Amino acid sequence: MPADRAKAEEAQAAINQRVADAGVRMEKSLDALNKELMTIRTGRASPSLVERLQVDYYGTQTPLQALAGISTPDATQLVISPYDRGAISAIEKAIQRSELGLNPSNDGQLIRIAIPQLNEERRRELVKVVHRKAEDARVAVRNIRRDEVDHLRKVEKDGHVSKDEIETKLADVQKITDQFIARVDEAQKKKEAEILEV
Repeated sequence: MPADRAKAEEAQAAINQRVADAGVRMEKSLDALNKELMTIRTGRASPSLVERLQVDYYGTQTPLQALAGISTPDATQLVISPYDRGAISAIEKAIQRSELGLNPSNDGQLIRIAIPQLNEERRRELVKVVHRKAEDARVAVRNIRRDEVDHLRKVEKDGHVSKDEIETKLADVQKITDQFIARVDEAQKKKEAEILEV
């Protein structure tokens, strides 16, 4: 009998850990969404627009923030000051190849990027991009929920934990999922409002 109790306690601890891990994994999905949303233009200059751009620096893909200082002297301009002047042309090419639709100009020491106002058509396209990225995040959260539900059903079949306990944990997983879906929706609405703001 003590062996069964030990197995039950072990199974219970494993279930509790899995539910906690599900929350951590969902948090990571939300963080990834927020990082992606920061790279979408809103008509205002922000270093986060370009800091994650990959630049071919002597044959190695390197994030722009590792190669240069990025500042915003005003709301419509970005200034990139490379640490190595030899990287200016590579940085300029990376910006031109990106999907941002920005035209950099350099004076041999600095790269300046004027951030044009978004027209209505471009705003609607960006809203669609935001919607797609948010939907990807919702799918990721739901996949995590599905994995946890499958795991809980497997533990239930093994018979070490009561059906009531499993149902309670399934409700907990659903509650966590609903919270993260709501946070994804909130992030999406905030970014869409930012884009549509004239």
